[in-house]
Amino acid sequence: MSAVSGSLTPSQWEALNRLTETATAEQIVWLSGYLTGFGAARQTVSLLPQIPQTEEKPEVAVLFGSQTGNAEKLAQRLRDRLAERGFPVRLESMGNYKPTQLKREHTLLVLVSTYGEGDPPDNAQAFYEFLFGKKAPRLDGLPFAVLALGDSSYEHFCKTGRDIDERLEALGGTRVQPRADCDVDFEDAAETWMASVLAGLGPVGSPRVEAIVSAQAEPAAAYSKKNPYPAALLENIRLTGRGSSKDVRHIELSLAGSGLRFEPGDALGVQASNWPQRVAELLENLGLSRSASVAGADGGETTLESALTHDYEITTITRPFLEKYALLAQAKELAELLKDENRAGLRDYVYGREIIDVVRRYPVPGITGGQFVSLLRKLQPRQYSIASSHNANPEEVHLTVAVVRYESHGLPRLGVASGFLAERVAEEGLVPVYVDSNPNFRLPHNPDALLIMVGPGTGVAPFRAFLEERQAAGARGKNWLFFGDRNFHTDFLYQREWLEHRKNGLLTRIDVAFSRDSAEKVYVQHRLLENSRQLYAWLEEGAYFYVCGDAQGMAPDVHEALIDVVAKESGLGREQAVDYVKQLQAGKRYQRDIY
Repeated sequence: MSAVSGSLTPSQWEALNRLTETATAEQIVWLSGYLTGFGAARQTVSLLPQIPQTEEKPEVAVLFGSQTGNAEKLAQRLRDRLAERGFPVRLESMGNYKPTQLKREHTLLVLVSTYGEGDPPDNAQAFYEFLFGKKAPRLDGLPFAVLALGDSSYEHFCKTGRDIDERLEALGGTRVQPRADCDVDFEDAAETWMASVLAGLGPVGSPRVEAIVSAQAEPAAAYSKKNPYPAALLENIRLTGRGSSKDVRHIELSLAGSGLRFEPGDALGVQASNWPQRVAELLENLGLSRSASVAGADGGETTLESALTHDYEITTITRPFLEKYALLAQAKELAELLKDENRAGLRDYVYGREIIDVVRRYPVPGITGGQFVSLLRKLQPRQYSIASSHNANPEEVHLTVAVVRYESHGLPRLGVASGFLAERVAEEGLVPVYVDSNPNFRLPHNPDALLIMVGPGTGVAPFRAFLEERQAAGARGKNWLFFGDRNFHTDFLYQREWLEHRKNGLLTRIDVAFSRDSAEKVYVQHRLLENSRQLYAWLEEGAYFYVCGDAQGMAPDVHEALIDVVAKESGLGREQAVDYVKQLQAGKRYQRDIY
């Protein structure tokens, strides 16, 4: 039978059937979108004006290292803008990049974050080590530029980006544009850097068709960081029992009608307001009227009280704030602390203190509201790992929130977002939120894959979402959870759910560690070592290994335990065990969401 005009030929039908027989449901959805876009692109191309061809530009390599996805999203944006200007461009994760390619690059643009105490992201570790190793090639004349992302409240602000920038220069590279160091409010600085880089690379060429089509077809998100969705609070349940030393809440928010979607592993950005008590204390110590007129974070005019409540960060002490405030206060002690040789002293001073402590100790007579807010950075949303599956609860999003509440230096302290969620949002009250995608913390596509999940404390949140998702999808892969906290009777978060999952077979194994229930403290890394034989057997069967939680203590200890497990059970030496773990990371079978 002959093919009707517009339909498929027999051979095309055969190829399509072969493809769809082996494709997963997710792949078929992707394929549908791809074909729709491809068809639209062909139609658009036929309508585009014919643009004269110009001399082909050398390829630009855009390389990113990202822990939570911010550097990756910026790299994608830069890739699109380069393509729009006619540059051949290649986008690669540092985790997939072949270092031997480095000496063959024509232009290299690097976007990389720093997390913890100056550490590279997991997917940048191998590239970072190569760049500083003996095998790094000379890069004489290689045009490059670096965008560094970080958080100025940490001692080693943007260290990974600074290190890479300096190393590329030492190897002979030539900067297209000076490095930009971006704080948590990175959007404007990143935009400025991109514009400068594009200008530095030369005049506009012929736009590439795929970039034009992409720009035309890609819809803007309705709700985002700049335009958060007002989600109604549905549940605020205390998970920790009476007598616990911690206050952990299960928070449920309504997303009904928002159109927001998320995947297990994503985070929810919560735009909280500052603690009214702390705002009042600041106003009192500054000697300023709450109704004084100042510039808000968006550039408009507002009252000082409103600005300190909704617009600016008034808790975390950053180095830029101290540098500017020390000049205003003419505080010699602060100036001394800010010297490079006193980094340890500065770290000790900042620990347990907030901006109110600086204002009380070093008053500035005559300071105006405008002067003060000019020293502050914008109040940033707080990120929480999503603890629910969209497929299981399509109109809700769940969070596991540890309330930060303590006393230090004579003052009570309360976490900005955790205090807001736990104490200041009434039932049905509204919480401004948006979804922050994390492509580096994802379930495997294979529903039969084995999962090993290590999530002490609130780090267990995304694994609740993982299990909900696998249950909703009917996934058959085995699941093993390692959970730890302080006390069994008061801190076993979601205990009933885990036991129910264990009973119905969704959770194959659960191993727990409660550090304060015995004289000798036991943590999740100890449970990994105790179960080394089974753990290694699962890894050899292709298991995916996930870690979520504290980046300073737990994550490094779990990493070392994983290396020890591999070294012991494989009979390999430590060096080969380290390589084994690196291969797990490169293959995305070892993923971490740590903070």
